[in-house]
Amino acid sequence: MTDDARPVRPGAATTPAWRWLFPLAAVHAALLVPLSLLALYSWHGLALLSTPAAHGRELLFGFALTVIAGYLLGPQPRRWLMLLVGLWLVARLGGLLWPGSVVVIAADTGFALLVGWKLVPRFRVAKKWRNQMLSPLLGLICLLAVISLTWRYLDSLPPMGLLIQHSVLWLVLLMAFMGGRVLAPAVNGYLKSHWKIAGAGVQPRIEAALVVLLGTAPLLLVPSWSLLRFVAALWVLVAGMLILWRIARWQPWLCRARPDLLGLLIGYAWLAVGLLLLASTWWQQHYVISHTASAILHAFTVGALGTLASGIMLRQAIMRAKARPQDERILLPLALLFSLAAVLRLWSMQAGSDWLLLLWASALLWSLAWLLTAWRLIHWLRRMPVRRGAHA
Repeated sequence: MTDDARPVRPGAATTPAWRWLFPLAAVHAALLVPLSLLALYSWHGLALLSTPAAHGRELLFGFALTVIAGYLLGPQPRRWLMLLVGLWLVARLGGLLWPGSVVVIAADTGFALLVGWKLVPRFRVAKKWRNQMLSPLLGLICLLAVISLTWRYLDSLPPMGLLIQHSVLWLVLLMAFMGGRVLAPAVNGYLKSHWKIAGAGVQPRIEAALVVLLGTAPLLLVPSWSLLRFVAALWVLVAGMLILWRIARWQPWLCRARPDLLGLLIGYAWLAVGLLLLASTWWQQHYVISHTASAILHAFTVGALGTLASGIMLRQAIMRAKARPQDERILLPLALLFSLAAVLRLWSMQAGSDWLLLLWASALLWSLAWLLTAWRLIHWLRRMPVRRGAHA
């Protein structure tokens, strides 16, 4: 959470949203990609995942939005949390069996709107404009979840690929912002305690530049306007280089004894890798919506999102269990599993006849990583101290 956003006051019977949403999101992610490959290439009985755009929408708004909600919502009255989880379950499970059902569509829409209603007002009172930016950004992501759900059933609207690409880029902005807010104090604290030196911290100028560049780049993606596409490519190129510079200033080589921090830094580095690859693709190709550009988005969704989300989820659970994240040995292996999954997914673009084999290898590594994450989340949840009334 940002430094000056006001959390919801816990009532007499509140539960942290992450305690329910994080395990659900981890299991959902583990099942999502293999089921998508089955729906796309083997078994066509899952309409919810039967197209690349449908797969992308479920990853963004079924999984990533759930992680966002779990991390930012904080303690919630149990009736609201039960409603949120109920809507999510109906949308996810019902969508696999009856994706066109009015009940399923209403549940999916209700989940996104409820998350937006709970989150958007919380950052309007922030003192810094960079923190205030979270309010419209979160609102936009929730709105895109509803719009994309509508596009899934109305063929008369424009292609969904451009909307998914916009959604991924705004998710990249959120990951760059929130990931920096997690990494900066964690790295700073370690450098001060172990090396007796002051770290670079949040680096507000770089953060502000990333907000401007990544916030405006999607607005420049007008497929028929080459000049604006080149400007967008320049924007994401500069953003990628700024993220690399930001990581370098955090001095990751001094964190070699902290696998938990190294894992998060690897995930943050995937943001830079994806931005640089995307800039190159946009610069060389005539259209922003292409097979190559769509495949490159997996650098964000597999490499960055998988690594950062799993690391932050486990870090949250470990600290609430009064333990130390550096003692969780699985964090760095998780980062390596997600990174290998991302490399294989990107490699499949150039693999010729072996492309499907690489896709399956990437999917199984992704699923293994998320199953391990779910296992460790449950482990740490069981070790959390039991409190009556409000839970921290």
